Amino acid sequence: MNIRPDAATVLAQWEADEAAVRERLARSGPLRYGVATPADVIGLSGEEIFQAMFDGRLPLPPISETLGFIAIEVTNGHAIFQGRPALPYYNPLGSVHGGWYATLLDSAVACAIHSTLPAGRSYTTLELKTNMVRALTRDVPCVRAEGHIIQVGRQVGIAEGRIVGPDGTLYAHATTTCLIFDFPPPKA
Repeated sequence: MNIRPDAATVLAQWEADEAAVRERLARSGPLRYGVATPADVIGLSGEEIFQAMFDGRLPLPPISETLGFIAIEVTNGHAIFQGRPALPYYNPLGSVHGGWYATLLDSAVACAIHSTLPAGRSYTTLELKTNMVRALTRDVPCVRAEGHIIQVGRQVGIAEGRIVGPDGTLYAHATTTCLIFDFPPPKA
């Protein structure tokens, strides 16, 4: 028999997970948002790039500050991002804009693929298919987007992801196809 923890217990764990990530990031000083240069990441695998972000050696992506979400965990083939639905992300109809869902899911599924790449390889999203299943409002205290790889080859990576609330409610799901390439590109 699989007993599911109640939503309050899950939410408390998610908040503790986020606090631990933010505490770890703060050890290097104030949170730093920006874009890593090629020189910063050459020689690092995808997983090592995420480790460097969590250690504060590389900046966090500006989009996570703009849209109020944070990476909780990125391991080989798996990524968890967490965010809080809030009024600044609303559409004119009174719920969270679909672009917020898509950005959160794109981050989770693409980073799941990126985490598997060796040094000298990078990626870009070719296609993102997102299905919004249920409206999100600021009444939902927190959601998680979890991405998992389906398959990663030499040139193409495929992953899937879901946004869920602490009570297990599914809000959206997505699939992505990413193009994988050499980084930096070979010189002609």
